[in-house]
Amino acid sequence: MTSTPRLTLALSTTTALLATSLYGAASAHADDDPPGTEISAAAPVKVDPNDPDLKLPDGATLAQAKVLDIKSVVEDQSGDERREDTNTSITFALQAEVLFGKDSAKLGAEAKFRITGIAEEIKNQNATRVRVFGFTDNLGSSAHGDVLSKKRANAVHDILTETLNDAGITYEVRGYGEQYPIADNSTEAGRKKNRRVEVSFPRTEG
Repeated sequence: MTSTPRLTLALSTTTALLATSLYGAASAHADDDPPGTEISAAAPVKVDPNDPDLKLPDGATLAQAKVLDIKSVVEDQSGDERREDTNTSITFALQAEVLFGKDSAKLGAEAKFRITGIAEEIKNQNATRVRVFGFTDNLGSSAHGDVLSKKRANAVHDILTETLNDAGITYEVRGYGEQYPIADNSTEAGRKKNRRVEVSFPRTEG
């Protein structure tokens, strides 16, 4: 089967060394991410606050330095599949329409091929912890979305366990319903992106 061409949407979208952030300055906060996607990075380079070349306004002091994670996002031209790579983890997001029929948790014909490809990457990374999270749009009741998203996450989990057949892998499977949208639910294009199953796991160190 011919693979779909991929389009790089953003590379290194959040790279920064905040060693020169000032106390009292306005701070920006990223949108809440689903549980298990917390940012983690190596210790930042130390900066000497007494360096004569470091220009600070009178009375200002250095904030504690920190490094934000690097994120690379690659998406199919069709938008059916998205891959996010950070320093510490890999996340695949598959749109529900690629995997399931409308309002269904039964996997379709193309689903196993897509999920098997993710399983290969899990194997390549020697991952022992895998998260499978289901999400829906905000149409219908919240309770229905919670149940449907969990059923869909379970269906993807079942194919992963069957394909990998590795008792050493621990899975976390959850359905979040309409929580944590990644696009605007006021449009069908946005709702389509929000109807998804995400599979995430740690990167190989080194």
